[in-house]
Order: sequence, then structure tokens, then C-alpha cells
Amino acid sequence: MKRRILMRTLAAASLAAAFAAPAHAQAKDKVVLLLNWYVYSEHAPFFIGKEKGFYDAEGIDLEIQEGRGSGVSVQAVAAGSATFGYVDVPTMIRAATKGAPVKAIGVALQVSPMAVMGLAEKNIKAPKDIVGKIVAMTPGDSMSQIWPLFMKKTGLQEGQYKVVSGDGQTKLNAVINGQADLLLGYVMDQNMKIQDALHKPVQVIRFADYGVNLISSGIVANKDTLASKGDLVKRFMRASTKAFEEAEKSPEAAVDSMLKANAKAGQRETLLIGLKLTTPLYRTEETKSQRPFRVSMKNVNESLDLLVQYGGLDPALRGKPEDWVTNEYLP
Repeated sequence: MKRRILMRTLAAASLAAAFAAPAHAQAKDKVVLLLNWYVYSEHAPFFIGKEKGFYDAEGIDLEIQEGRGSGVSVQAVAAGSATFGYVDVPTMIRAATKGAPVKAIGVALQVSPMAVMGLAEKNIKAPKDIVGKIVAMTPGDSMSQIWPLFMKKTGLQEGQYKVVSGDGQTKLNAVINGQADLLLGYVMDQNMKIQDALHKPVQVIRFADYGVNLISSGIVANKDTLASKGDLVKRFMRASTKAFEEAEKSPEAAVDSMLKANAKAGQRETLLIGLKLTTPLYRTEETKSQRPFRVSMKNVNESLDLLVQYGGLDPALRGKPEDWVTNEYLP
């Protein structure tokens, strides 16, 4: 009799425990996050979030995959081969106006990382110092499309400098090999690569410091995912928000997490500098008291204006900020 009572008690306890456990503890949701590029400092928050168990705690089995450009990553999310993409949001907006069923669910970089940069020994500290110099750029990329606005804002004229053109690596090599004085790049990417290659300091002139600011990297999802798996999206963004806050608080630990997962990401010292250059881009004046990813729609609206003026966006397809970006899935 006692044995039967004990068995019933154990069975009841097991049943109660099963009901008490959250549903996602039973089987985690497999999530693929496709990055915009090969792993570098900007991506460190996702790795510390995974290592610290933030995604596990939300019932998410996260796989982080390297990308080959924002355009390709947006296509993968649109096709359903990646659950989420970490991409350049203006690139996503252009794709969405052409029918890609995607939307941004959080903007990580709300201050543009776009800049013109070269070795500090060249003594190019302000836009006026670009006169007479050679600038390397990639035709058609987001930075070259916004460059005319930077010129307009700073009084630079075509013909006052020379241009060498090529893809991302060619542009980088041109500065490293001395064939160009400057290149258009991101403060936490090409800047770090030049320093790694030459072990010399780099001078950066940021577009945003001269009134040219577009929203940049963010997380995007397929509209079907938003419609059918809203809870998963909220859980993913809750974990990602914690991950970005953790990277702000502990940049060294974030870089170490990334290097553990991908030893080829770069040199620890320069990755750390890169991350420390990235975290100040998380907020604008309007969002300085907010948690990461919560963008101001005023900022999105200004970015849409710039895309229409200089980024090749058809004015008829411009739409409203809320058509392309939402904060509703954020904690």
C-alpha cells in the first residue's frame, strides 16, 4: 500500500513539474541569424548573448551564420532560409519596396558608421583636407551613394580630389598599399583592418558629424514570421536587447566570446577598439534613455528622405517609417 501511495505521489509530482515548466523548455525553437558580413567587432553582442545563455533562457537554439553582404542576407530572410537577418536597414528598405516581404524589428546602429578614413600621418583631419587627395570607393554601395550629400554638406566639389574604384578588398588594398590616401568605410570595420595591416593609427571623418546620418544595421524578419510567430520574435528581441546591453557593459567579455566561437574574427585588441567605436552608435539624442534597438521614427523618416534624395529610392514608394520599421516586438 505504502509503495502504491509513493508511486502515485511521484507520478503526481512529475506531472506537476511538467506543467510548471515553460513550454519552450521542452523543445527549443531553432533560429538562424544571418549576419551582414564575415564576423567582426559589430557582431560581438550576439556571441556574448549566446554564451551567457540569454537565448537559451528564451527557449531559442541560436545558430549565428556569417553573411556575404546585406543584400544577400535580406534575400535569405525573404526566402525563409534564415529566421532573422542582421543587415543594413536602408538596404532592406530598398528590397522591401521591390516586393521582398521583410521588415526591421529593431535598429542597432542609429548613428551612421559611414566615414572617410586614412592614415593619421597623412594629416587629413577635416573635409577641406580631402582636396587634392585620392579617395577609394566602391561604385553603387551605400556609402558611395551618400557621398554626394557629404560633399554638399561640407562644400567639397567633384574634381577637387581623385577617385579610384573597386570592390571592398580592392578599396582596402589601395589605402594599405599607398595607391589611395582615403577610403569610404565603416568606423569599426575598414578602420580596424587598416590598423591591423599597417600597425599605424587611422584618422576618421564621420559622415554623421557633418549632419549626414542614416540608420544603419538592424535586425530584420520575414513578415510571415511576424504574423505567425510573434512570440518567438519577442523572445528573440528580448534576448538580443540583453546581449547588446551586456556588450556595452563588458566589451572585453563580448570580444572574447566572439573569438571563442570564431578565432578568425580578427585580433583581440583591434576588435575591442572596434566594439568600443560601435556601442556609441546605438542611440541618438532622441533615444539616449532607451534600451538598444528602440529607434526614433523621426530618425527613420530622415533616413527615408536621404534615400529618396541620394539613395535611389523611388519617391512614389517611400512610404511611412512604420511601413519598414517597427518597435512593437521590443521589450
